[in-house]
Amino acid sequence: MPSQMLLSLMLINAYGKQLRQIEKTWAGVARGYCATVLFSEHALEPPRGPAMQDFVTNTAATLRGPIRIAVIDDHPLYREGTVYALKQTEGFEVVGEGATAADALKIARERIPDVVLLDLHMPGGGIEAIGNIARDCPNVRTIVLTVSESEQDVTLALAAGARGYMLKGSSGRDLVETVHAIIQGNSYVAPNLAARILVNKAQIEVVALDRPHDFTSREEEIMALVSQGLSNKEIARRVKCTERTVKHHMTNIMQKLNVRNRVQAVLKLTRMN
Repeated sequence: MPSQMLLSLMLINAYGKQLRQIEKTWAGVARGYCATVLFSEHALEPPRGPAMQDFVTNTAATLRGPIRIAVIDDHPLYREGTVYALKQTEGFEVVGEGATAADALKIARERIPDVVLLDLHMPGGGIEAIGNIARDCPNVRTIVLTVSESEQDVTLALAAGARGYMLKGSSGRDLVETVHAIIQGNSYVAPNLAARILVNKAQIEVVALDRPHDFTSREEEIMALVSQGLSNKEIARRVKCTERTVKHHMTNIMQKLNVRNRVQAVLKLTRMN
């Protein structure tokens, strides 16, 4: 009996080692370190350069599962068309759809999609929805999909936390590529809008804030940067202070503007300018 127990323990130990080796191998695949081993088994040359990057990206995408997307638009025909197109795209999964800012926040909280596609002009306000999602669901990325070509709307959306800004005239291919870019940590603004904003960049950087709210010079500097869409961390680097100091200034600014959050502050500052 003792010998049988010993044999069983040896088998369990060997099986455990095999499982750990399998897990280690697949972890290596996800990082791209085992590509040479995988391809050498088939007497093939492992990919290099851009081909290796594509191999790693595709392998990681396979292991992470489909990209989970929610679509929020108060026009049923457009929303249903977008949902249909996304469902036909390999690697995408539509996990929710809605028509209002409240729907957007509820879906973001309950279903935690990777990406929320939303319109700006809908009940409850798209900018408010973006800000609320950024506050409550920081891992959920938002992409604006709208007809608005207003530079002000672009600035407000990015300041509120949007990672992308697309026009509804974009192709399905552009939408797919943008979603993948956002998932990989990039940002996106429709090229024609980005070019227009760059042309006016010098004017945006020197926003005049001569207003009867008794702002300090540092508060005016921070408000100008907030209007450009910079985060507290980015502002801290720009003005060479701590992020906590920036938050303190933002609290004072919001009190003086009589607003409750950063999105409302940006909206009011934009109207003032």
